[in-house]
Amino acid sequence: MTKLFRSALLAALASAASLNSQATDFSVSVTNLTRGIYFTPLLIAAHAPGDALFTAGASASTSLQAMAEGGDISGLSADLSSVGATINENAAGGLLGPGAGASAELNTDDSPANTHLSVVAMMLPTNDGFIGLNSIEVPTEPGTYTFNVNAYDAGTEANDELRGSGAPGEAGFPAPGPVDAASGNNGTGVTSTIEGQVHIHRNVLGDTDATGGASDIDAIVHRWLNPVARVVITVN
Repeated sequence: MTKLFRSALLAALASAASLNSQATDFSVSVTNLTRGIYFTPLLIAAHAPGDALFTAGASASTSLQAMAEGGDISGLSADLSSVGATINENAAGGLLGPGAGASAELNTDDSPANTHLSVVAMMLPTNDGFIGLNSIEVPTEPGTYTFNVNAYDAGTEANDELRGSGAPGEAGFPAPGPVDAASGNNGTGVTSTIEGQVHIHRNVLGDTDATGGASDIDAIVHRWLNPVARVVITVN
């Protein structure tokens, strides 16, 4: 065996060992910490370090906008699938209510480059608010690791706090089932300003007028303080 071949072989073995050390089998649990906010279907994904779903201070992608304004995770899921991410969609089987939790199992043994984790879901009722655990490195040592998650604003829609379709580019928030029951009607609108970049959400304003006022959001039921979610990673 030549010296050059031996060096190349040792380098290849070292690289393989490094990748294997990063391959993990782990679970992810998400808990809604709010009193009156619902999370739309969760997107939980392990991916390579450079494949973050958003960047604070930058414009949202079209796929992020669809998730943040209407809860549609299909675009983000497709984006992640195209780069070989390990994905779990809709772990809660629908809306994740206040105080409720959901869990997903992920295994990256076949995708050792997927060393980072992201978790997103739209917050209801908001115009374009979402929970965002953004590309954190998954620990490789067995154990339980807890992350508190803030609310972000996608900056793609004015926070008018009025009922609407939830379609990207259309004003207003969707109000399905339990959200509809706690929301008002006939608000005049809180603001028409579109911020234009992803940022920490300022919270909703709301009001206490269920049949008018500026907002269709209930100020008593729907306001929150960060963090809004808790993500627990358990590495086996």
